[in-house]
Amino acid sequence: MTPPATTPPATPSGTRTTVHVLRHGEVHNPDGILYGRIPGFRLSENGRHQAELVAKALADADLGAVVASPLQRAQETAAPIAAAHGLDIGTDEGLIEAGNRFEGLKVAVGDGALRSPRHWPKLRDPFTPSWGEPYLEIAHRMLGAVHRARELAPGREVLCVSHQLPIWTLRRFVTGQRLWHDPRRRQCGLASLTTLVFDDAELTQLRYSEPAGASDPRTTGA
Repeated sequence: MTPPATTPPATPSGTRTTVHVLRHGEVHNPDGILYGRIPGFRLSENGRHQAELVAKALADADLGAVVASPLQRAQETAAPIAAAHGLDIGTDEGLIEAGNRFEGLKVAVGDGALRSPRHWPKLRDPFTPSWGEPYLEIAHRMLGAVHRARELAPGREVLCVSHQLPIWTLRRFVTGQRLWHDPRRRQCGLASLTTLVFDDAELTQLRYSEPAGASDPRTTGA
């Protein structure tokens, strides 16, 4: 992890720290592929606008650090927020998009593309899942990234920018839900905030908000 250039305040006892986990904004993806970890996918014009809306929503936040996935769309989403608070952007690989064997293909939830027999071997186990990075591994790396971020600015607020599936998996993990799920039912819109509040290292609150408005969870390339 490459931490941002900040000097965290001294840690008092019983410290309350808030970690906002932000999904990146809309991506320029004219071919509608599942881009996953493929480099070079930037924000669309609307995605940049969404990032600016989040920056306005967090204008009064006591942000002590901003950390993002290494992927371009996450870094671009973080940029206006970090700039508004005079912060550099740290990078944490633990926030990266989930690995997916359908990466680069034109497939989407509910469009029928996955009915092709050539895809069936990848779909044999929806619980792990067999087509990509195991949910439990995603949950563990995301929780690790959140705790590393929490330690950057104890007693303040921190922003982490990540991706839909990792954020939703983290949320299900910390609330004790099973990790396999219907992607069409994720509550993790574009440029949405999943906020975790910690008293010392103990998670005590979880909130969700959509400062850039609602979006369809079936959007390709979450």
